Amino acid sequence: MSLPREPLFLARQNYRRRRIADAARVLPVLGGVLFLLPLLAAGVGRNDTVGWLVYVFCIWLLLIVVSAVLARGVSGGAQDAATLPDGNAVPANGHGVRDEPRDEQRNVPQDERS
Repeated sequence: MSLPREPLFLARQNYRRRRIADAARVLPVLGGVLFLLPLLAAGVGRNDTVGWLVYVFCIWLLLIVVSAVLARGVSGGAQDAATLPDGNAVPANGHGVRDEPRDEQRNVPQDERS
């Protein structure tokens, strides 16, 4: 028995929301690399502590702003995609196909289940 597959092509909103979520996952790694750059350049040239301190705070501010924009994009996309073009709500599985309720969700007595 094979597991159901996701659709090959996603709707534009779902695709955009997933790419924004991917960017949000990469952001901490990018931030770590940017914060480590002053350590790589510590022994080269002159030691400008104030310049590196300004650099670190600018990177910190940039990471805060980018993460806020990405968070807004992910959460805003979820609200926009909450309804289908025909006005119906999107099912919980997110694929546009309604799941059949399980026996526990139906009001079927225990002895009538097969």
